[in-house]
Amino acid sequence: MTDLTHFDENGNARMVDVTEKSVTDRIAIASGIIKMSEVALSKIVNKEIQKGDVLTVAQVGGIMAVKKTSDLIPMAHPISITGTDLNFEIDEENLQIKAICKVKVSEKTGVEMEALTGVSMALLTIYDMVKAVDRAMEITDIKLEYKAGGKSGEFKRNC
Repeated sequence: MTDLTHFDENGNARMVDVTEKSVTDRIAIASGIIKMSEVALSKIVNKEIQKGDVLTVAQVGGIMAVKKTSDLIPMAHPISITGTDLNFEIDEENLQIKAICKVKVSEKTGVEMEALTGVSMALLTIYDMVKAVDRAMEITDIKLEYKAGGKSGEFKRNC
């Protein structure tokens, strides 16, 4: 089992010291799903939501959140993001939209939290913009799909 590095020997919270770590290229990909009614999905696809183009606004919101992760997650290090892609897959059969966020960096620490934050904010933005049509929307399955770089190496979700 890995030591819990966000606590000192007395159990006090601390930010991990990455001073001695090497700068490496790192990448993380996260995904999540928002489920909704047929009416809500149709209005998103046909750009009939009064507040605007839902997926474009959600994409921008997710990217903005990636850049602000260290302001939101207490022990996350501020890092210089080198690239972010946030895209959506519309599944009309299952009445859902999947958000996929890929984040790249050359740093001493990883970008898993940034990718997860980007997905979360994108899905929350969709909910916010469409809630007048469907308050029963459900955000689910937010997870890390892939990460590479750093001491712990590669992780790939097996599903």
